[in-house]
Amino acid sequence: MAGLQNGAPAPQDITVHSQSRVLEVSFSDGASFRIPFELMRVYSPSAEVAGHGPGQETLQTGKREVTLTGLEPVGNYAVQPAFSDGHDTGIFSWDYLYFLGSQQDKLWADYTARLAAAGADRDAPMPEKAGGSCGHH
Repeated sequence: MAGLQNGAPAPQDITVHSQSRVLEVSFSDGASFRIPFELMRVYSPSAEVAGHGPGQETLQTGKREVTLTGLEPVGNYAVQPAFSDGHDTGIFSWDYLYFLGSQQDKLWADYTARLAAAGADRDAPMPEKAGGSCGHH
């Protein structure tokens, strides 16, 4: 199955906590993570965020208050969240959710470093896109 490594832990339970804005995921290996919606949104695996290759990423800002408005299963290997800012094109495989949960301290540090390097504020609104999109909505 795409998005799954052989023997990789599979989710046993997924709970959306709207008030605290976290996705709680428990895996078959006993690991359990509380993944903030903001982290999911900032690290969305969609082309809109991740780009089409290294160096193509779009730094996300203003996502601290983002919430989930939906969470749809994708086959037996992923979920596709819909965020309150309208973003709904990221498909989060079980492996990727595990990665986000297990590496969130490092990912937060990387994100804040990228914000600092760009002179951007975490809570600043996303800049309007000027022309040239890659055809994804």
